[in-house]
Parts: sequence; structure tokens; C-alpha cells
Amino acid sequence: MANLGIPGNTIAVLQKYQFAFQKKYGQNFLIDTRVLDKIIQSAQIGPADTVLEIGPGIGTLTQYLCEHAGKVIAVEIDQALIPILNETLADYKNVKIIHADILKIDIQKLAETENEGKPFKVVANLPYYITTPIIMGLFEKHVPVSAVTVMVQKEVADRMQTGPGSKEYGALSLAVQYYAKPEIIGNVPPNCFIPRPKVGSAVIRLTKHEKPPVSAEDERLLFRIIRAAFNQRRKTMQNALSNAADLPFSKEQIQSVLTELGLSVTIRGEALTLEQFADFTNLLAKRV
Repeated sequence: MANLGIPGNTIAVLQKYQFAFQKKYGQNFLIDTRVLDKIIQSAQIGPADTVLEIGPGIGTLTQYLCEHAGKVIAVEIDQALIPILNETLADYKNVKIIHADILKIDIQKLAETENEGKPFKVVANLPYYITTPIIMGLFEKHVPVSAVTVMVQKEVADRMQTGPGSKEYGALSLAVQYYAKPEIIGNVPPNCFIPRPKVGSAVIRLTKHEKPPVSAEDERLLFRIIRAAFNQRRKTMQNALSNAADLPFSKEQIQSVLTELGLSVTIRGEALTLEQFADFTNLLAKRV
């Protein structure tokens, strides 16, 4: 099958199948061989790897993955793309196409049946509208994944990598950095896609930590506190947390923990590091 990274080949396939782009699935197909090469290189894919690809589209990135990986599991939600994938990937014997919603798949079970329980490497050109649920689902459910290399909206990549004090810093930054080391590999302009998205994109690699870089005795409480702090980010920690419906802490308890940590009682969540959030959570849990 012809290389789909070449625009003319992609257009020919789309015309042959009279494919109609579905806005609800956020479909933007890559048409740049240099970007495809960069994704493969940065994901460090080799013959020993089993790759889980989310949203293969017409199989552009999948072709490249099949050339390098031992095995590729491609999960596609759009039924209209399945016959196209069966054609564009017909030359490869190391790929399995699954028609399903990645948010509803049991990835633990998939790893057991397809990869002897060993971790996948996840590679994807993600639909922008569900980037965060997909990435947080992979991490929060502790599914067997060693690294995630994905194309996302540039603004989202910046948010994943940034630290305290910037306007991009928020709950996503802290959650990603708790589970993985984020590294932006490169920016990708809109003209590398068909159809062209309205925003710039970036490739980011998230290398999963063997264990989190901070010690949180109650991980779920840590993220409830982080979410509450950023749900009302212009408010002080004291006000944001005491107003949160799912947190049982009083202003006095919050104030005493901030003071014990040497933090101002007027501090906002956007000024705290991941380590400070963990220390804050551990002390606050002891107050109740």
C-alpha cells in the first residue's frame, strides 16, 4: 500500500471511499512524512514493543508503527474507517484493528490477551476534544502503559509541561507530572493535516514514573484538593477548598495547615508545587 504520509495518497484513499469527516470525532489526518518520522523516533519504538494506537484514522501513522513495532493494536471508534484500515494495512501481519471507544475498553484485559500482561507503548494523533479524558484515563486507572507519545493541541501540551506561576498551570499539569515526565518533542503547524485544524499542535512524550515523584498517602484526596483549588483559581486556597462540596475541611483547618507549611494564608493553588500539594494533603488528612 502507498505511503499515506504523502498528501496525494491520502486524498486518493479519501476519494475512493467517499469518506466524510466526522466533526464529532475530531478527525484531522497527518500528511507530513517528517512529522511521522519524528513521532516514531521520539516514541522509541522497536521490535520488542507492542504499541496501542488510539484513533488510527485511515492508517497513516499505523503504517509507520507497523514498520518498527513488534505488534500494533489500533483502536478506532468510527465504523466508516474500518474497511479503509483493512485495505491500507493489508500488507502488515503485525496489526490488529479493533472497532471500539478507547474510553470504554478494558486496557488491562487487552494487555493480558494481546501482550502477555506487559505494558503497551501508547502512540496517537489524539482527537483534541477528548485528549484530557484519554490521557487521565490511561494514568488514573493504572493501566499497563510505559510511555505515551501523542499529538495534541499545542496549548494542551504547554499545560502538561508547565510549572507554578504560569497561566497554563493547572490540574492537568499536576496530574500529568504526578504520573509521568512530560517532554514536548516539537510543534506541528496546521498545514500538516487534512483537514487543517484551526490551532497549532505539538508532539509530547509522557514517560511514566516507576513511582510518583512525591509521597501522597491518599492519591484520590490529593486530586480532589488539586481540582478544588483550580476550579476557582482566582480564590485563595482557603476559600476554594472550604467552598468545595466534596471536601470536609473548615477554613480553620486549611489555615492551620498552610501556616504549618510556612505558606501564606492568602496563597492560591496556582502558586503551589506538586510537592507542596502532597505535603498539604498529607497534613490536612491528619486533621480530620
